[in-house]
This record gives sequence, structure tokens and C-alpha cells, in this order.
Amino acid sequence: MSHSAPVHLHPTAPLAERVLLPGDPGRALALAQGLLQEPRMFNHHRGLWGYTGEAPDGEPLTIQATGMGGPSAAIVLAELIELGVRRAVRVGTCGALAPGLELGELLIARESICADGTSKALGARERAQADPALTEALLAQAPSARAGTIVSVDLFYETGSRGAGHHDALAVEMEAATLFALGAAKGVPVACALVVSDTFDAAGARVRIDDHDLLPAAERMGAAAIAALCDQ
Repeated sequence: MSHSAPVHLHPTAPLAERVLLPGDPGRALALAQGLLQEPRMFNHHRGLWGYTGEAPDGEPLTIQATGMGGPSAAIVLAELIELGVRRAVRVGTCGALAPGLELGELLIARESICADGTSKALGARERAQADPALTEALLAQAPSARAGTIVSVDLFYETGSRGAGHHDALAVEMEAATLFALGAAKGVPVACALVVSDTFDAAGARVRIDDHDLLPAAERMGAAAIAALCDQ
């Protein structure tokens, strides 16, 4: 991969060494507008919007969408690292597996069970670890968040019970294991914060957060992640 011909990212403006990685391009825009000073779009190639602006510490910070799933996330993070990114936090959504989790609740992933293909292709074994120091910085900024194990999968709409066989997983999502594995391979700290966007009722039916409640929860998550990056 070269600096001059990235696959996903065609930078049109500078990016920072610190980056938030939401999956959703719309959430990248919302977080940039809500949390950065004077954000500027630096990438819109393939619909993966990215913005750089000033963080509360006065230094630049980038928010770049990864798209859905491990393959897209791996390409985006690899290209960001080639372009100079040195620390990253995934800020995404997840489906609850553990009892008692509520819609809009914040989780911090210490590790992810690798039930996907991309993290294993990158050399991960059963579990991929988040960077410990960056994770502790996240927890310091969000002390009420629940922290622990999650599971990363390839299929969002699975048949049967989501997360079956992963009894210690708090929640399920699609990108964290890949990002942890790639960050470890490249020597770049990667951590992960997630908002619970889906739960399941007693009958197993999906209950999804509405956009009105998701936006403030995502902004709280993004603010904690930016503060953690600023602290490193």
C-alpha cells in the first residue's frame, strides 16, 4: 500500500495522529460537528466520511468512518496508519448479550472474542486485546461504563442466538477484534468504546434504540474517547 494510492481514503486535507473510528459515516459527521472545533472534511472517498478539527486540548484530532465489518475497518485503519495515525479508539454500537444492559449504555471493551474472519486473517487467535493503557484512559473518563469482553462477528443478522457459545461476552459487534489485531501488529494503540444500540426481549425479539436517544449517547461516548486520547 502506498501513500499516493490508498483504496478507501483519498485525503484532501491533513489528518491528525489521533483518530476516532465510528463505523457509520453519519455518526462521523455528527461527532465532528458536536465535539470538534472547526472540523474540515478530509476524506469522502467511497462514502467513508472523515473530518479533522481541533480537540479540547487545542491539538488536531480526526474522526474517520470505517464502514461495516472487519474487512473495511482493516483497510481504513491500515491506510490511516500509513498516513500517520498513531492512536485510535473505535466508537461504535453493539448488541447486548449480558443481562441487564440498557439501550444507550456505554461499554468499554478490554478484549474481543474473534468470531470473525478478518481478525484471524491478521493473525489473531481466540481473543484480541485492546491496548491496556488507552483502555484505562477510557475508563478514567467514563468510570460508570461497564468494561469487559465483547465478541466480534461477521454477520449482523445471524440466525439463532447471537453470541451463542461466548458466555462471557457482554455484547456483540463487527469491527473491534480486527482493529485490535491490526493495531497490535502495527504497534499502534487501539481501544474501543461502544453504545448499546440493540437489546433482546424475553421472546428473543430485537429492541433497537431510536435516533433521538442514540445521538446524545454517541456524543457522550465520543467525548470520553477524545478525552482519553488527549490524556495519552
